Amino acid sequence: MNLVPLLAHGDLAAVFAWRSDGPVSVGDYLADVHALAEQLPAAGYLLNLCHDRYRFAVGFAAGLLRGTTSLQPSSQSPETFRRLRDDYPALLALCDGSTDTQDLPRFDFPELAGERNAVSDIPGIPAEHLAAILFTSGSTGLPQAQRKTWGKLAQNGRAEAVALGLDINPHVLVGTVPVQHSYGFESTFLLALHGGCAFWAGKPFYPQDIAAALAAMPQPRLLVTTPFHLSALLASGIDLPAIDILLSATAPLSTTLAAEAESRTGAPMLEIYGSTESGQLASRRTTDGATWTLLPGVRLEQEGDDTVACDGHVEGRVTLSDVIELLPDNRFLLHGRHADLINIAGKRTSLAYLNHQLGAVPGIVDGAFFLPDEEGPDGITRLTAFVVAPGLTARQIIVALRQRIEAIFLPRPLLLVDKLPRNSTGKLPRNELQALYAERVGHGRG
Repeated sequence: MNLVPLLAHGDLAAVFAWRSDGPVSVGDYLADVHALAEQLPAAGYLLNLCHDRYRFAVGFAAGLLRGTTSLQPSSQSPETFRRLRDDYPALLALCDGSTDTQDLPRFDFPELAGERNAVSDIPGIPAEHLAAILFTSGSTGLPQAQRKTWGKLAQNGRAEAVALGLDINPHVLVGTVPVQHSYGFESTFLLALHGGCAFWAGKPFYPQDIAAALAAMPQPRLLVTTPFHLSALLASGIDLPAIDILLSATAPLSTTLAAEAESRTGAPMLEIYGSTESGQLASRRTTDGATWTLLPGVRLEQEGDDTVACDGHVEGRVTLSDVIELLPDNRFLLHGRHADLINIAGKRTSLAYLNHQLGAVPGIVDGAFFLPDEEGPDGITRLTAFVVAPGLTARQIIVALRQRIEAIFLPRPLLLVDKLPRNSTGKLPRNELQALYAERVGHGRG
């Protein structure tokens, strides 16, 4: 049996995580893992709902020791729980707060301080063990389950550390994204287990909380965030502690925002490209240009119009949703998602391009184009746009868009809203946009 260590740390006294009451060593983390593993009821799947990043880490590893599989949905809605209950009847929800788990079997995270026994060895986990099932965000449809083995997950963490130079110079990780989400899971948890980094246990969201979390951590510091969170942080104008690396994923990062972030912090603005299906695949410094460089071990192959990711930490062969142009030396260019491509009257564009132009209009706080499922009364599916723009009228926005995009792609209608239904990583699930469309447009057709 091929065993892969739970974590790559060789020093049990090294700091593994930071909590509000101080640092937690690797040895203490392993002691907590064993203590929780002894208390967990038997289950085939562990639905790890812990909000505290450290408790999630303890629960995940305890589940591995018990031979369970971690279920990690991107949503914690009642509908998500109902679907998981039906699809994974042998599950147990691990909670560290007041989460409403409906009628799911539940186990509340216990107090472990008095249960610790010294641990001298780092446990090994079978490489082929199904360690986690992650779920896509639903930005292009219903969330889909993605199976991840332990060996590949460990390799994933090592690959990111090497790509970002953290294997040589580990940083303390402060993440604004949930650890259950694939990006947060990889870049705050796996990067700690197999990249030698420590992490802050909290999940700061508001700018003041992000600044406070950074200030509480020793340097060097790496902020794991998203374009949505980063934009709000910079717009707040608050003073920021020293940041040594900025990391972004989940949505395209504009060069304008990247340049502003670097100017404000003095830190390089790096991006991760990947998907829940494939895992993270590549990185780049946004201000250096559009070219991406693959993570160690990963390959891309062209199959007709599709691009397939394979090797390294990728599970099998994964057909990507994006239009990709392969370049020499493990590099490539990203030209948007297949599903985003739009063809109206023979003219082509993408939702990503339209959203970029929409967001560049002065006065717009947030916005998104949407192509509904159903046709209009004339049999034509028309683009819609939802926009958050206090102080602007729809007509003013349309006038500004006419200077940026072809008339055939102007939204009909453009709807002003108070906010967009973004999830915790800033993404816009398609079902939420469809519901908003039905509420604001569909009901008015009768």
